[in-house]
Amino acid sequence: MADSRVGEGEVYFEFTAIGPQVKVAAVDAATGIEVAVMAPVGAARHDLERLALRKLRMRLERRG
Repeated sequence: MADSRVGEGEVYFEFTAIGPQVKVAAVDAATGIEVAVMAPVGAARHDLERLALRKLRMRLERRG
């Protein structure tokens, strides 16, 4: 697991290999809201974190 900052809160990332794919979950520590993305195992870790973080930010914005 790794963490990053979204505004003032922490975000946790979890990587799970599922066959030829990897599932990346991003969890906002303050709210517990979680999103997930799937990608090929060979994708760059930084790109996967960035994609999951963007999806989480969009989900948090929708929340209000």
